Amino acid sequence: MSGSQWPVHLAHGEALLQPLRRRDKAAWDALRSYNRDWLQPWDATQPPGAEPGPPTFAALVQILNRQAKFGQMLPWALWWTPQGAPSAAPRLVGQVTVSGITRGSAQSAQIGYWIDRRAAGRGLMPTSVALATDYCFETLGLHRMEVAIRPENGNSLRVVEKLGFRHEGRRLRYLHINGDWRDHEIFALTPEEVPEGLLMRWETLRSRRG
Repeated sequence: MSGSQWPVHLAHGEALLQPLRRRDKAAWDALRSYNRDWLQPWDATQPPGAEPGPPTFAALVQILNRQAKFGQMLPWALWWTPQGAPSAAPRLVGQVTVSGITRGSAQSAQIGYWIDRRAAGRGLMPTSVALATDYCFETLGLHRMEVAIRPENGNSLRVVEKLGFRHEGRRLRYLHINGDWRDHEIFALTPEEVPEGLLMRWETLRSRRG
């Protein structure tokens, strides 16, 4: 991967991004089970005729890390590290995945994310998306980050709105989500729009809001 070497660990405040590991299986299974109804409307699914996904969690971790080492994606687990509670162990609360990394004249990628409903509203996801975006711009040298969000997904829409991603329009029947082809709103950002870095801009806006 140009300008980096997987595994990559990023941290700021209470957010920690690190590769998903096989030993995370129990925590990941419990998290997905607890949030099944919360996440199902937004989960990617396999369209008819597509190859099935990984059969086990271990196979999923192996595939994700292999693709990361080839520079195709950045598959992070999101851990919450509560400040002010030194004895509290970090808790797995979601994922942030940079995928579709394209080099050449495009230098672009897409970013997707999900979070435990018990950890939502704490600023963890905007912080994590900002961390990932800055890494892609500053370390990988990418020039465009894109986010595709279903129009009905208000929680995800608030993340890109907080961070100032630019709305570019709607793509019809763009991704297979929750059993069918769904429309998505497209948001994007380039480094020229955040010369100070996205994380710094987010923290500045956050401090102004009190």
